[in-house]
Amino acid sequence: MKTLKKLLLNDGFILVLIIINAIVLFLQGFDFPVHVLKVLSIIDNIITMIFVAELCVKLIQYGPANFFKSAWNIFDAVIILLAVPSLFEWFTGFGGRPTEYILVLRVLRVFKFFRFIRFLPDVHKVLTGFKRAMKTSMVIILGFFVYGFIVAVLSCYLYRNTAPEYFHTPLSSFYSIFKIFTIEGWYAIPDLIAGRTNEAAAVLTRIYFVFILVTGGIFGLSLVNSVFVDAMVSDNTDPLERKVDELEKKIDKLLEMQGKRKNEKN
Repeated sequence: MKTLKKLLLNDGFILVLIIINAIVLFLQGFDFPVHVLKVLSIIDNIITMIFVAELCVKLIQYGPANFFKSAWNIFDAVIILLAVPSLFEWFTGFGGRPTEYILVLRVLRVFKFFRFIRFLPDVHKVLTGFKRAMKTSMVIILGFFVYGFIVAVLSCYLYRNTAPEYFHTPLSSFYSIFKIFTIEGWYAIPDLIAGRTNEAAAVLTRIYFVFILVTGGIFGLSLVNSVFVDAMVSDNTDPLERKVDELEKKIDKLLEMQGKRKNEKN
């Protein structure tokens, strides 16, 4: 029992299981013979049961209060709980019923591989930088969202009758505007509208969408990107800045000492 407990509390063992589980999930996506898929399903569910046992052992070992103090423990617990419904499907035999509910249960198994993130080297530094970047760029992101919302509503009223497949509702319009912001294939929508209108309206439509592309796609996304990346990088330069500050203090002390020696000689 003690050996099993130590094994479940061993991060190396859990990492190996996560990798094996990821390989099993990958193989289950192929059209192997039924008996091979059954074996893979058994392995997948056994690993899930081990993860559930690991969660229970950690809760007992550390206590709920101490366990949930760690953000990583909360992350692991959520991921494991998301995989539990697949065990329910396996034990109850609902897998033969092709319902949307059962499909969701099966898909949730994939989330188990997200536990691999916590084992990445220096991942805490990346997450710290990400949090800092999100706080710094939140205003820019919010402003970009508001701009997209305004353009989407305006475009909905302008083109809902001309191109209902793209601008029928504000929601579908917002999605279409976001596609234009990404620049990829942005010309397809204005060309479609231009083909359904007269020549003057076609020219104005193309000017309108070029303006949206430049302000939202080129300037807007570039601004969000640059602010976010700059915040991420600045987090990594903090140790260097501290070293520079320490070096400047040492230089100031040396200059001060030299000044005192000169005054003493004089």
